[in-house]
Amino acid sequence: MKITFLGTGTSQGVPVVACKCPVCQSDDSRDKRLRSSVMFECEGKNIVVDCGPDFRYQMLREKVDNIRAVLFTHEHRDHVAGLDDIRSYNWVNKAPVDIYAETRVLDAVMCMFSYAFKLDNKYPGTPQINVNIIDENPFYIDSVKITPIRGMHYFIPVLGYRIGDITYITDFNKIEDSEIEKLKDSKVLVVNALRKEEHISHFTLSEAIELIQKVNPEKAYITHIGHQMNKHEVEERDLPSNIHFAYDGLTIEV
Repeated sequence: MKITFLGTGTSQGVPVVACKCPVCQSDDSRDKRLRSSVMFECEGKNIVVDCGPDFRYQMLREKVDNIRAVLFTHEHRDHVAGLDDIRSYNWVNKAPVDIYAETRVLDAVMCMFSYAFKLDNKYPGTPQINVNIIDENPFYIDSVKITPIRGMHYFIPVLGYRIGDITYITDFNKIEDSEIEKLKDSKVLVVNALRKEEHISHFTLSEAIELIQKVNPEKAYITHIGHQMNKHEVEERDLPSNIHFAYDGLTIEV
C-alpha cells in the first residue's frame, strides 16, 4: 500500500495569488502547495481522493497512467473542479471512470459538470463517468475495502477515507468519538491543519495534533496547509517525532 500526496494546500493553494508573505515567496519546493488531494495505490489500483483544479498537473507530475476511481470528500470546488480532466483516462482505457460520493455531493458535481451527465444529445468528447452513491458504511472497489470517516466542515458533513492501514481526513473541524474509533490502529494518519490560529471550518495545528495523539498511529502527516503557517523547515522542527508536515509529491509506503 502506498499513498502519494498530490497536493497539500488550501483552496487558494500556496503561494497565494498576489501575496508577498515569506511563505508565499519561499524558494523551498515543500512550500509550493497545490490543492489538497492524495492517491492510494493498492492491489495494483490507483484510487484518487478528490480532484481539484490542479488535478491535470498533479497527474502529469506523478506520471499516472491509469486511475481506478475518484473518491470525493465533499463538494467544494477545490476538491472537485478538475473532474473534466478524467477524459484522458477515458481515451486511454476506453472506459468510463468510477466516482464515489454522497448523494448531496453528487448532486453538486452533476450541476457543475452538467454536460458530462446528460443522457440525451451528449456532446462528443465529454467525460465518461460511472456514478456510485455511498454513505457512511464501508464499501468495496473490486477487492479493496474502503471505510468512510464522518466529520464536519463547519456545518457541511464531509467524509475522510480509510484504506487498509492508511487513513486520510481533510477539511475537518469536528469529529465524533465514534468516528475516531474507526481511525484506531492506523499505521499512517493524515489530518488537515490550516493554521495555528482558530478557524471556523478547519482544524488548527494544535487540534490536529490532539486528534493524532488520541489515535496514536505509527506516523502522522499534516495536510491542507495554509500560508498562515510558517515555512515547512521551521514548522517541522517543533512537531512531535512521529508527526510531519506533508508536502506535494511525498510518497509513503506501508
